[in-house]
Amino acid sequence: MISKVIIPAAGLGTRFLPATKAQPKEMLPIIDKPVIQYLVEEAADSGMTDVIFVTGRGKRAIEDHFDFSPELESALLLKNRKDVFKEVRAISKLARFSYVRQNSPRGEGDAILCAEHLVGKHESVGVLFGDDIVDSKVPCLLQMEDVFERYGDVVLALDAVPRSEVRHYGVVKAVEISKNVYEIKDIVEKPDPKEAPSNLIIVGKYIITPNVFEELRKLKHKSRSGEVGLSTALKNLLKRRPIYGLRFEGKRYDCGNKLGFLKATIDFALKHEAIKKEFRKYLKEVISK
Repeated sequence: MISKVIIPAAGLGTRFLPATKAQPKEMLPIIDKPVIQYLVEEAADSGMTDVIFVTGRGKRAIEDHFDFSPELESALLLKNRKDVFKEVRAISKLARFSYVRQNSPRGEGDAILCAEHLVGKHESVGVLFGDDIVDSKVPCLLQMEDVFERYGDVVLALDAVPRSEVRHYGVVKAVEISKNVYEIKDIVEKPDPKEAPSNLIIVGKYIITPNVFEELRKLKHKSRSGEVGLSTALKNLLKRRPIYGLRFEGKRYDCGNKLGFLKATIDFALKHEAIKKEFRKYLKEVISK
């Protein structure tokens, strides 16, 4: 049973400037909930009890968001806003939260290594990056746990995209061994569409084993720049251990780019109980113009 998840959140968020000049990109809201809360809820709904954030300079808002807020909660109670009070209080109770700092951006692998001391030596752990939200009946990470329990090795989340888009992602060469479960044979970073081994991309959700930390440490030791790539570590691990991929059930939103963020906002607004009727009406008016 996996009980911990690492959420790297130290990136600069340059694709959303100037909105992210003074606030973390992970705190950009989809309706009334920041992107990073969707990830924490996915972890909690998958049975995770401990969330480890890897943050950097200017990310204090993340810590504040998941902390208790006595002044705000008192004000809500004074105004008899008990429903909102319960919602706000519940955020701080989603999990036990820990925070570590990545002093400078040195790649995804380095961010994960920053949290290694909070993970047991023989413990496997989930990793959720802040760009990918999956809307599904069963949380994506819980779907992945089922595969991990079956095989006991690293599990990657996979999604199919048009071949023209593979140049933006890590792409796998893989063999399907059961329904939607693949054994990974190779990982190719941002290939030319004509040379890509498939149209299956790696989504920012992983279950990693202690072997991955070992490979990351080796890369860090060899790296002159300090850059540590997670994909490189996984490719090296493939030489001695199998890695599996799950083509999950659900709809993925790439909230790391503006179009994906807007799509998520619209789709979630259409399901939001408080605004969905009026919003649907407004969209019809816009389309009819």
